Amino acid sequence: MRNHTELNEFILLGIPQTEGMKTVLLGIFSLIYPLTLLGNLLILLAVMLVYFSGQNRAISYKGCAVQLFFYHFLGSTEGCFYSVMAYDRFVAICHPLRYKLIMRPGVCVGLVLAAWLVGCLQATILTSFTFQLPYCGPNQVDHFFCDIPVILPLACADSSFAQGVASTSVGFLALMLWLSVCVSYTRIGIAILRIHSAEGRQKAFSTCSAHLTAILCAFGPIIIVYLQPTPNPLLDAMVQLLNNTVSPMLNSLIYSLRNKEVKSSLKRIFHNVVFTVLH
Repeated sequence: MRNHTELNEFILLGIPQTEGMKTVLLGIFSLIYPLTLLGNLLILLAVMLVYFSGQNRAISYKGCAVQLFFYHFLGSTEGCFYSVMAYDRFVAICHPLRYKLIMRPGVCVGLVLAAWLVGCLQATILTSFTFQLPYCGPNQVDHFFCDIPVILPLACADSSFAQGVASTSVGFLALMLWLSVCVSYTRIGIAILRIHSAEGRQKAFSTCSAHLTAILCAFGPIIIVYLQPTPNPLLDAMVQLLNNTVSPMLNSLIYSLRNKEVKSSLKRIFHNVVFTVLH
């Protein structure tokens, strides 16, 4: 048998039969990608800001229910992911030698599936109790999207039980997730204080501070909107507006642009683009 070396990588040659066309292709795709982002941005603006234009702001009954379901489905799942990420950081900092054993692929997949399942169950409960009530009176929602605090007051029947279920369900899930995050970061904080080098403590703190910022941005609006004793439509709208616009804007900074590998890749790509253009 012949001796051979096993491959550990493949080389992507790019688009076939385009040798010598790097500059042309760079110009074409440098134009296409910004146009794609611009198109998606225009769609986003059209959906988010349509009610400012004075046009038709109506949404169907089923559409309102679907909107409420997916808002709580994705929001609850995101909260679960924050808890999972806190646990992941706890294992990485407090048990670094056992990290691969504890956070093996099967465990990671199970945690992700559990997060999606909890989010789906939470959204199903909230949507069911909200839309099992009859709605036959006023249909003007004092908000920019369908949510429990602004939909339940429009019901033709007593909505106190549904309101209690919603507050209990949202509050219980938020409390459990928040406690799990607090437990993980308390253990992380103790471990960081035991690090002797200032550089090591700074690196660990920098890694955790970004995640804590995202958690505060996620759980803060939940506490203000769903657990306040007397609903305030203006305050709720402002908090939700900030939560749905500022938090996604910060996600790129928190999870991507602060990452060392991402920053290195961006610098390398920028350098290659400048080099190609100049030569």
